[in-house]
Amino acid sequence: MSSQTRNAAGPVIRVRDLRKSYGDLKAVDGVSFEVQPGQVFGLLGPNGAGKTTTVEVLEGLRAPDSGDVSVLGVDAVRRPDDLKARIGVSLQTAALYPKLTVVEVLDLFRSFYPSGRPTDELVALMDLGEKRATRTQDLSGGQRQRLSVALALVNDPELVFLDEPTTGMDPAARRMLWDVVLGLKASGRSVLLTTHYMEEAEVLCDRLAIMDHGVDSTSGRSGSTPSSASTTPAWVASPGSRPSSTRMDRSCCSRVTSRRRSARSSPRLTRSASSRPTSPSDGRRSKTSSST
Repeated sequence: MSSQTRNAAGPVIRVRDLRKSYGDLKAVDGVSFEVQPGQVFGLLGPNGAGKTTTVEVLEGLRAPDSGDVSVLGVDAVRRPDDLKARIGVSLQTAALYPKLTVVEVLDLFRSFYPSGRPTDELVALMDLGEKRATRTQDLSGGQRQRLSVALALVNDPELVFLDEPTTGMDPAARRMLWDVVLGLKASGRSVLLTTHYMEEAEVLCDRLAIMDHGVDSTSGRSGSTPSSASTTPAWVASPGSRPSSTRMDRSCCSRVTSRRRSARSSPRLTRSASSRPTSPSDGRRSKTSSST
């Protein structure tokens, strides 16, 4: 029985009350969510919202202060080595061997696993054919990002983590990567994606959580208001509940509070004039979010 079949009965990711602080900064503050097999799950939010810290804990790269984390049925905190051959990871910033070519890097990473996808297949998938003999130090930012995603797929993983994968890509490359993500879903793989882009989340994600200040919301359906909306500044959309238009304004990432209750009756989440930030710190946060 394959590992995918073994995990089909339960979530591929289960997070309960995850917390991580750096000194006085609460990077992740009580996050809980689940990702089902074959889903594309999105973490959406501004810089500093806690998305990357959350993902790094799930990948076994960072130890949390508290909380329960299960990935593919494995305790990602206590047994991270058991996950390495089963997951693929594209980090927000990847350090590549500068003197190796695209093909050489892919061959090297492929050698770390007992089986995986052929190098030529990944080169074609990520449209790197013209750069196959180019050293990684000579690639553009978008090309390095595409190579990073290819490296996350070398072992043909069950679960793929993509941390802001389209950053630095031109529009055509972004659309190409969207097709790759949808192809992973069609093949039964699960994907956890972090992004700043509303349209990207709308196109790719079956389910998403908006994070801000290290907090996410309890599950709710698109257009509904969680009962704890006054204290949980985030929003979660459920698969199958999305109306024809669920594009969200960028301002919704900076703060979703009880002032939005009237706005949530519409499929589009927007910030009204009366809900503009009233404190200097809120103003800075909103400005930062709207610029991402």
